[in-house]
This record gives sequence, C-alpha cells and structure tokens, in this order.
Amino acid sequence: MYYPGWRISPAWSVAHIGGFLLTRNHLPSPDKRSDTIYVLEMSKRIDNDGVMGPPIDLAFKCINSMEDVLQEYPREGLRPTKRGEDGKLHSQALRLNNNTLTDLRGFKEVVSNLLSDPSHLCWIDLSFNDLPNIDPVLTTYRHLSVLNLHGNSIRQLTEVDKLAALPNLKSLTLHGNPIEAEGRYRPYILSVLPQLKSFDFSAVTKQDRVSADVWSRMNGKPKKVRGTKRE
Repeated sequence: MYYPGWRISPAWSVAHIGGFLLTRNHLPSPDKRSDTIYVLEMSKRIDNDGVMGPPIDLAFKCINSMEDVLQEYPREGLRPTKRGEDGKLHSQALRLNNNTLTDLRGFKEVVSNLLSDPSHLCWIDLSFNDLPNIDPVLTTYRHLSVLNLHGNSIRQLTEVDKLAALPNLKSLTLHGNPIEAEGRYRPYILSVLPQLKSFDFSAVTKQDRVSADVWSRMNGKPKKVRGTKRE
C-alpha cells in the first residue's frame, strides 16, 4: 500500500519520463546507462507511436475496482487519444497508477472493452494501489515489456514467479511493497526473471546477474511458473 508522502518526497521528484520516475537514488551510473537508455527509448516509442496513439492515462482517478475504469475518461496529454470506429482506444500502454485497486477482477474484460487491440498491450502501470498479489491475468499479455507494481501490498516473494511466463518483460518495479524487506529480494527476482534489463528503476548490471547466478546456485534456482489463462 502506498503512502501519500511518497508522491511529494523531493527524492522522488527529479524526473518523470514516459511513466518512469527517475530519482536521485536511481540515476544511472555510467556502466548502467545502456540498459537505462533501452528503457527510456521504449518509453519514447510508446509516447510517440502515431499509429497506436498515446498511453491511456487513468491515474489519480480514485478507481476502486476495474468496473470503475469504464466510467472514467482518460486524461488527455500532449497528443489526443485515438479511437476506432467502434469507440475503442488505440494504445499499447495503460496507466492505472495512484488509485485504490485491491484486486484485478474483471481486468481482461475491461481492457478488451477499452482497447482496440489488447493483445499488444506492452506497458502496464499499476503502481501506488493496494494490490496484495500479482494477478495471473497479467501473464496473458505476452507482449508486456514494462510492468510497474511499486507501492502496493505484495507480501509473498514467490508471487514474482508468475511473471516468468512473460518472455518479453524487460522492466519491472516492485519497491515499496513488503517483499522489499526480504534479504533475498533482488537476487531472487533476477533469478526468476533473468531477461530483465531494468529493475526498480535501476538498470540490471553484469554484477547483478553474477550475484543472482551465485545466489541461485547456492539456494536452488526458483521454479518458473507458466502463465494461467483467465476466462
């Protein structure tokens, strides 16, 4: 669960680029810049995609459940949202951050009604809600490459195992959840998700990968979990 102070802390207000919050504590060192550039370039491509349209911004809407989403109008950015003849939105990115969601029941149905091509959703921001777990519905979006879950209420580190079913996931955030207090937090997650290029707004370095490999050898590599299809 998030705390209001997190929104206004000076350390968290350096820059906000395409959904990524870069803080003084997470600015990349020279050896991390290549992976960080990858993440920011991906953000730029989504924001500037003339075909699919800009991200669907439903942040700060006091949304309590997925049913509420269809009652809200996306916030307009520098570029207007695009809709097809059926009224559905053209976008590959969905921002539901800073709401009060406690579960994702109905997520797939709502997204299908909201987006013209939900199968190509590649960016989901669910940060600063009150989600206690990682819903398997997220693993049904095979093109998902950026997933923000920081500032929620996830307590079981093994919840991350579900995300191993996402082959294209490159950027993940989980800080601000209770699992961050686990001593094995970073090596465990990088063992489960070795394809990550960015974790908690910090580029994954060669040393991170070596540490994760050593940890997995000593503790047994976490078992990967296949995605679960939702009706």
